[in-house]
Amino acid sequence: MFSRVALNTAKRSVRSVAQSQARFMTTKPTMASNPMQFGLVTGAIVGTTAAAFMYADASANMADEGLHPPSHPWPHSGPLDTFDHAAIRRGYQVYREVCAACHSLDRIAWRNLIGVSHTEAEVKAMAEEYEYQDGPDDNGEMFMRPGKPADYMPKTYPNEEAARAANAGALPPDLSLITKARHGGEDYVFALLTGYVDAPGGVEVREGLNYNPYFPGGAIAMARTLFDGVVEYEDGTPATASQMAKDVCTFLAWAAEPEHDDRKKMGLKATILLVGLTALSVWLKRFKWAPIKNRKFVYNPPK
Repeated sequence: MFSRVALNTAKRSVRSVAQSQARFMTTKPTMASNPMQFGLVTGAIVGTTAAAFMYADASANMADEGLHPPSHPWPHSGPLDTFDHAAIRRGYQVYREVCAACHSLDRIAWRNLIGVSHTEAEVKAMAEEYEYQDGPDDNGEMFMRPGKPADYMPKTYPNEEAARAANAGALPPDLSLITKARHGGEDYVFALLTGYVDAPGGVEVREGLNYNPYFPGGAIAMARTLFDGVVEYEDGTPATASQMAKDVCTFLAWAAEPEHDDRKKMGLKATILLVGLTALSVWLKRFKWAPIKNRKFVYNPPK
């Protein structure tokens, strides 16, 4: 009796397994016969999900990241273009008379300006306007001396705490590498300097802050500093706010990459040299291999 029951149970199990396998096997011919349709549907689902995720993430972080700056045709942005050295000189003047009140240039020495925007005599005169601590002397004491071209540009504040105390807790960044440290480079700095507007309706800005849509978060401690005529250029260029912003951005781009012009000159020389050597190699290869490739073998069988 027990054997009969076990046999019937085994038959039912085998029958159910066979039916389930047949049911699943019916999907295989469909996928195998329409692989393109299956791939398109899968790709559409994955693409739609990824696009929705990216859109939601970008929308959520738009205010935190700030408005994307527009792109400008900078004179030095081309592969063979160099800096506008007159703009570098004007930009240094804007930095010295406006930006240097809060921001420093720790990585730029006075000597870096020689032959770029100023003569050696001008650089020496500008450096001597500042005093630097030096020593010790013969008595073991530190002393103050006039600056030299080998000295780095002086810091605006002696330390970070003093900088924060003078700016209501905000720390003015060093501008030596600012165009490399910010997404957008010169475009971001230009947009930031010229992008001060009134806060739109519904946006509250804390006291002591200023609204600038290009700054992450929209609220920046630095007030607008560039106004028409705030600087009087030596060469007579009209000192509009946009002109001063362009010039100081050019100067900061040079400060972040002083070897920019030399690097492009070296790249051009290397390109010419490599092209010449490549052409010579191709000609030599054809000269050496042409007789070998074009030779003809003739077999004369013995008679």
